[in-house]
Amino acid sequence: MPETPAPQPELLHHVSDGALVITFNRPAMRNALTYEMYDGVAALCADAASRDDVRAIILQGSPDAFAAGTDIALFRAVVTAEDARAYEDRIEKVMRAIEDCPRPTIAAISGACTGGGAMLAAACDLRLATRDARIGFPIARTLGNCLSVANYARLESLIGAARVKELVFTARLIDGEEARAAGFVHETVADHEALAARSAALARLMTGHAPLTMAATKAALHRLRRHAADVNGDDLVTACYMSEDRREGMEAFLAKRAPCWTGR
Repeated sequence: MPETPAPQPELLHHVSDGALVITFNRPAMRNALTYEMYDGVAALCADAASRDDVRAIILQGSPDAFAAGTDIALFRAVVTAEDARAYEDRIEKVMRAIEDCPRPTIAAISGACTGGGAMLAAACDLRLATRDARIGFPIARTLGNCLSVANYARLESLIGAARVKELVFTARLIDGEEARAAGFVHETVADHEALAARSAALARLMTGHAPLTMAATKAALHRLRRHAADVNGDDLVTACYMSEDRREGMEAFLAKRAPCWTGR
């Protein structure tokens, strides 16, 4: 009887031409992110800072999905206000690990890039996307939770407050071209194959540039944004995550039905 093949890791990584390529590898789940995947990205970014063979980092997924948000199972474990704050604090550490890494980071986006996946992309320095990528934050239509204040600040610094409100309030997903026009994406390409080639070429370009200049530039800009957004949003996270609506949204999402919002 043939042996069952060992399961593939959910996060793959390799170094190619000076670039650390990190690949989300849960294609059957549209690369929905687990804690192990989040923590793996953070650990790899932290490790890259001291590696002489890594001069740039690429985050990528599969043709159908960069990363379709956080795995719903993680939200089912959020029961108390402390759980909600702990979840957002844990995710914030991952975002900061990407931002604080002195190496330039590129998000190569194809397919679904939503929720937590879109926030990982937002934490990167550059974002490339296929023209038919689907990007957004549909939480007002699905789970009824909210982003952290730090994540709202990230998005506001990229696309402005008015656009953030429009995307969250309408819960619609935008394609790569609209994301480029909005300022979320820097460049679009035809398909996943072209995306891989262009992100690799961009990484190679940056490996030949002065690393201290790039590290200082990204650090300075992140410091400016964090100083401007130095506010506490725990009350907002608690109000949304502990609401009846958030529980209803989660159950409706799992049952594949429309939620019945009450505002409580």
